[in-house]
Amino acid sequence: MIFAYRRGAAGLELLPPETPLAEALWIDLYRPTEAEVHALNDLGFMIPTLAEMEEIEISNRLYREAGMDYMTVVLPGQTPDKDQVISPVTFILAPSRLVTVRHHAPRPFETFAVRADKSSAGCGSSGHLFLGLVEEILGRQADLLEGASRALDAVSRRVFGKDAVQQPAILEAAFQTLGAQGELISRIRLGLLTMERTVAYFSQALEDHPELKPLRAHAKSRLRDLQALEVHADFLSSRLSFTTDATMGLVNLAQNVTVRIVSVVAVLFLPPTLIASVFGMNFASMPTLSHPWGFPLSLALMLGSAVATYVIFKWRDWL
Repeated sequence: MIFAYRRGAAGLELLPPETPLAEALWIDLYRPTEAEVHALNDLGFMIPTLAEMEEIEISNRLYREAGMDYMTVVLPGQTPDKDQVISPVTFILAPSRLVTVRHHAPRPFETFAVRADKSSAGCGSSGHLFLGLVEEILGRQADLLEGASRALDAVSRRVFGKDAVQQPAILEAAFQTLGAQGELISRIRLGLLTMERTVAYFSQALEDHPELKPLRAHAKSRLRDLQALEVHADFLSSRLSFTTDATMGLVNLAQNVTVRIVSVVAVLFLPPTLIASVFGMNFASMPTLSHPWGFPLSLALMLGSAVATYVIFKWRDWL
């Protein structure tokens, strides 16, 4: 699917279907078909396949070909089935336009067009568009990190509450939330790492484009934003590890409480069991075997021994 945009009165506007792609300033390819790839080839763009985009070598993700810069990052987003994934996105930067290639749906690509003129770089050229889209992506990652921070705050309040040990369901729900947020933070951290390399590559590429020298300050600002978000992501990872360890410790405490209760119950019934075992012997010469008060006496002894054991445990503060 092709989304083609041109400069409008207020930011970017979607090209009408009959308008040639050559008039577009930004062409966004989402799960492109073979015909759409050929249409971009006619404009001089070599569209990489998904397999090529997934190559992990830096030389395959950041390179220049035919005067165009190919920069691939990995970003969190959704598949058509609404599954959360992290997948590559390629930016193809040409002097006249910007082309993006993606096979999933990161949120910034859906929201950037209406806010393109509000970015600090603006949308006057393909380079300005690239930095504006980077700024939109960083804003989205910052929102995701803030959401993860709020989720960790909520988990911490539940885990360190007074009822957590007595209610295992709270700890189980905490583990589920921590697992989901840990996966999200790791995806964001990986995306920020690839974005930092890409923006650094773009900053070096500006040396070959004197007309884009004013963008150097914007590129440096985006690098500082990236580094700040990486520090925030690392901080959240540390919080996540601490909360996970604390939750695991509380699970052990909850298990110890359960084992303690079972042990106490077993000890309370130990003296009555001993008395019942003695009176349950089937020897012919037992003194109380034919006594009329033998059975009530044995019951009273068992009850008294259990009560005495309970009183001793309470007195020693073992309960």
